Amino acid sequence: MPEIITLLPDHVANQIAAGEVIQRPSSIVKELMENAIDAGATSIDLIIKDAGKTLVQVIDNGNGISHDELSLAFQRHATSKIKSAEDLFRLKTKGFRGEALASISAISHVQTVSRTVKDSTAKSIKIAGNKVESEEFKVAPLGTSFSVKNLFYNIPARRNFLKSDSVELRHIIEEFNRLAIAHPDLNFSFVSNAKEIFDLKKTNLRKRISTTFGIKVSNSLVPVQEDTPVAKISGFVINPSGSRKSRGQQFFFVNNRFIKSPFLNHSVNSAFEGLISFGYHPGYFIFLDVDPDKIDVNIHPTKTEIKFEDEQSIYAILRSTIKHSLGIFQVLPTLDFDRDSSMDTPYSYKEKKPSSPPLVSIDSSFNPFKESSGIYSLESNQKINQIEFESESIQNVIHDLNADLSPKQIKVFQLFNKYLITALSSGLMIINQNRAHQRVLYEQLLSTLSLQKTPSQNLLFPFKTSISPTELIYLKDNKTELEALGFEFHLDGSEVINFTAIPVLFKEKQLDQLFDKLFSSEIEFNGFSKGDAISKQLCKAMAIPNGKILNIEEQQELLASLFTCKEKTLSPFNRPILVNLDAIEIDKKIN
Repeated sequence: MPEIITLLPDHVANQIAAGEVIQRPSSIVKELMENAIDAGATSIDLIIKDAGKTLVQVIDNGNGISHDELSLAFQRHATSKIKSAEDLFRLKTKGFRGEALASISAISHVQTVSRTVKDSTAKSIKIAGNKVESEEFKVAPLGTSFSVKNLFYNIPARRNFLKSDSVELRHIIEEFNRLAIAHPDLNFSFVSNAKEIFDLKKTNLRKRISTTFGIKVSNSLVPVQEDTPVAKISGFVINPSGSRKSRGQQFFFVNNRFIKSPFLNHSVNSAFEGLISFGYHPGYFIFLDVDPDKIDVNIHPTKTEIKFEDEQSIYAILRSTIKHSLGIFQVLPTLDFDRDSSMDTPYSYKEKKPSSPPLVSIDSSFNPFKESSGIYSLESNQKINQIEFESESIQNVIHDLNADLSPKQIKVFQLFNKYLITALSSGLMIINQNRAHQRVLYEQLLSTLSLQKTPSQNLLFPFKTSISPTELIYLKDNKTELEALGFEFHLDGSEVINFTAIPVLFKEKQLDQLFDKLFSSEIEFNGFSKGDAISKQLCKAMAIPNGKILNIEEQQELLASLFTCKEKTLSPFNRPILVNLDAIEIDKKIN
């Protein structure tokens, strides 16, 4: 009988293990920088090429690795962080599994140069596919340099799953920021394709946040501080006025280790309840100092999840601490800029009191099926149960949409502040207002890109906004496409950008909201052009949100614009825009 169960070859087992730890270039950045911090480095330099696909290099001035132990460090489960199983429950370092270097060397070409204070020379080792290719001695400064080249060279299928350089670069910056914020007492630098992105000097937490995310964030920080037997809490939350629709400024650190915790995030959200508008998310940089014996960090290969022994108490303490800090700094609810201003009480009536209760009258002759109702026109003597509609296919629905109607001729009303309802000869059509507007903006932006001279509107006063280094990278990488769409801008220093013109499709008051959403999303090309990808980002950022009240003119104009689009049934992201309820379906539900 042939053998069914066999041991995997070492190189296959190593590649499987690498898949759990190394998912993309940012995974290598995380592991190597954490090792540098654990090695006692005070200065760490990150150098990458082609978003880490060609090179990831981390240079530190830490303790280094001795000559005898350098090759051993690349063996599986080789570590200097723990000695026994009990050590797993009182961890004070970032790395401990002993899998990082072995996993990295299994799927790339690695060169390591390291020198300790006891050694007069450094030792260099080259490894590819877990096999040592060469070892030599050379002159090098104290510390360690890891160079990881040609990621996934021996697993082409994995390499093909990597995203575009701009997306992978964003992930690397995220990992870099997490470690830089957790350790403001260290020096960090970051160079990408020979261009300096960050040069962070030793400082305090507030200044580190400012240099990483921009002065605008720094000016909105509210300090948080509490010391209890369960946990010590410190850091900052962002004033509700600085809340965003993205979650890019949410950081939890437990014992200086970045973690992701929906449970703790819910605690923060509950503390901000009533202070921020619906759809917005609070920003925070919160540090929790917890007894290592009371947590378990060994529950996920990436070490970004933690299990607390007394999570309910931490939840309550965190919530009350943030509410107390917001109260001390007299934080008030933010204005809801998505409200319908037409519903405001006129100024001249604000102080007046009603003289008597309003009278309610009923029109017994009202017929919702008369033409004046704006829904459908029937003869007044016709009964509903005698209505007969002709069933139409979706193509005939599209034919109805192509009707040459002016906006004011369209009969429409809004439902749930999300859907627009209009009547057809075959029944009713329900349109998602957000997706419809996405489609309208998307086709208008693509049309703009095809023009030789892009229409734009000059701003009377330049629109100035502070940006982070990450946002600056986005603008530089996509400058050509943004200018083709009608944006004109220039840098005023390293943190401020001036917009002098914007596309005619947008309003100046929308720019803050626009860039908040634009910078927080990733460009996915998926075989399409960069201009197409940015157009999708812009239309998603600026489309009318669900939940927004539209007046009748806005409803009519949106539908008229949708009816003129080349594609009317699908959003730019292939989500359905509309559904048609024909007479047969309506009759079934009524009968």
